[in-house]
Amino acid sequence: MNAADGEPEPIPVVRDVDYGTAKLLPDVDRRRAWLLTVDGAPQSYVDLDDPAHLEFEYARRLGHVVDCLGDEGAALDVLHLGGGALTLPRYVAATRPGSRQDVVEADRGLLALVAEHLPLPDGSGIAVHGADGRGWLEAAADGSVDVLVADVFGGSRVPAPFTTLAYARQVARVLRPGGTYAANLADGAPFAFLRSQLATFSAVFPHVALVAEPAVLRGRRFGNAVLLASREELDVAELARRTARDAFPARVEHGVALRRFVGDAKPVADADAVPSPEPPGGSFSVG
Repeated sequence: MNAADGEPEPIPVVRDVDYGTAKLLPDVDRRRAWLLTVDGAPQSYVDLDDPAHLEFEYARRLGHVVDCLGDEGAALDVLHLGGGALTLPRYVAATRPGSRQDVVEADRGLLALVAEHLPLPDGSGIAVHGADGRGWLEAAADGSVDVLVADVFGGSRVPAPFTTLAYARQVARVLRPGGTYAANLADGAPFAFLRSQLATFSAVFPHVALVAEPAVLRGRRFGNAVLLASREELDVAELARRTARDAFPARVEHGVALRRFVGDAKPVADADAVPSPEPPGGSFSVG
């Protein structure tokens, strides 16, 4: 029992889901907070008492992106490809009440686990769908969302269908004219995957930016990077200010510096698409 409140101590939950073995691990420092892993790779962190708390650095950066869009606190229409434990949808619901959000996650077993142990509050405005993300995107209406967030991982790799020029064109079709695309990616030097993704989205969108820690951008370690794309100019100055204040500060690359980083990389055709690289030495593994 928890001596402070008389509730039983939370215990880990382990379950086989559609694409691996999922674990929900309680955080000893936060009473109703949980870490979700699938096959040892961290997927999500959720604090049920404080949905605005974003533990993972990449999640904070996605949160900063959302915070920089439109008027502060204004409701948004958001499509999330990849669900995990619904960390970012919970954040948007808490910080932008009235938002309408669709979350598309292919692993129905994972969705059932999350719904059972980390339920959404009533009236959250979040609709969860067990479906293939690429197929859902292709069936979505033109100009139907303000923000499209891609956080799609098969284990610790981004699946190939979410990396191509045809996919980027579908993203552009579904976004409203002033809409923003944000994707959580992972790579390391020499950045063949990340450079190809920037080239792919630069072929479709006039404004592209990248948010990552300097150590990752310099090739010192494998890590996450957030790719942004929009038809309208991104508020990179405000985003840079916010990411610089994080515990692990990030840099926002855009313009000439980003084009230099991309170099001679080419957009990715569906026939040539491959998943993102496997993290070396289990970079993101949790025991």
